[in-house]
Amino acid sequence: MIAAMVTSTQPGADALARASAVLEGVADPELPFLTLEDMGILRGVRVAGDAIEVSITPTYSGCPAMDVIALDITTALAKAGFDNVRINRVLSPAWTTDWLSADARDKLRANGIAPPERPQGKRALFAETEVACPTCGSKSTERVSEFGSTPCKAHYRCLACREPFQYFKCI
Repeated sequence: MIAAMVTSTQPGADALARASAVLEGVADPELPFLTLEDMGILRGVRVAGDAIEVSITPTYSGCPAMDVIALDITTALAKAGFDNVRINRVLSPAWTTDWLSADARDKLRANGIAPPERPQGKRALFAETEVACPTCGSKSTERVSEFGSTPCKAHYRCLACREPFQYFKCI
């Protein structure tokens, strides 16, 4: 759930609840079957005077989707009657695939993308790991290319069912 910064007894609690409900439905532009909340990109929402202030964290430095994400948030809130919206980009702590919700991992798998797997006792980046095929579950897979449709995904192929798939890299 989104970090709410106003308690129910403070002025603006209704606005905060409405804004939070709107934000729960904003989709990731690169993976539209996931919400920003599923991804862990949405860090918080609060009422700041007459504005709704939303904090987001990019999945990696220089993520080209951040401008679209900010626009999608502003548009969704404007449609709900919030005209004064401020977007804060929070860079620290850096986003990690650990922030993906369990629901996000299930949705990735259901959409043919292997969710990130952190190798036991190893660093996330550049660690070799067995990647299970999201179609048949086999771990008999091979990396075809380090980079897929976005820098955070790699192309893999299942040697059991022969299906190509993407792997969401562990960061």
